[in-house]
Amino acid sequence: MRAVIQRVRKASVSVDGKVVGAIGKGLVILLGVKHGDTEKDADYLADKCVNLRIFEDANGKMNLSALDVGGELLAVSQFTLYADASRGRRPSFVQAAPPEISNPLFDHFVERLKKSGLRVEQGVFGAMMLVEIHNDGPVTIILDS
Repeated sequence: MRAVIQRVRKASVSVDGKVVGAIGKGLVILLGVKHGDTEKDADYLADKCVNLRIFEDANGKMNLSALDVGGELLAVSQFTLYADASRGRRPSFVQAAPPEISNPLFDHFVERLKKSGLRVEQGVFGAMMLVEIHNDGPVTIILDS
């Protein structure tokens, strides 16, 4: 499982021109699921995301987590995180798990985020989404389970 985490000032996700999720200060988490991933991977990444110290403290050091600052979370499924473009010019997505596996794991990941007590919004699994991100810093971190 792979997460691309972006620290944001605000973010939203829209489907068919309608905003389905929006947050203020916090994290956008783009989540990809590969073959072989389990709920254990989702639990690990959810815990890592909410506790990752990438928000600045009073001294300007990245020393605070989303939990520390009361950040909001926007989770968006993104199978393209497992694109393989090492051969040819068109990426292959064979590493990405099919929807019948990845959708329940994405839902489990979101539920695990919600257990943190932080406000959690999400995109629509499998939909064509427009994600608007106001990256703060910019700070972007890639995590793998």
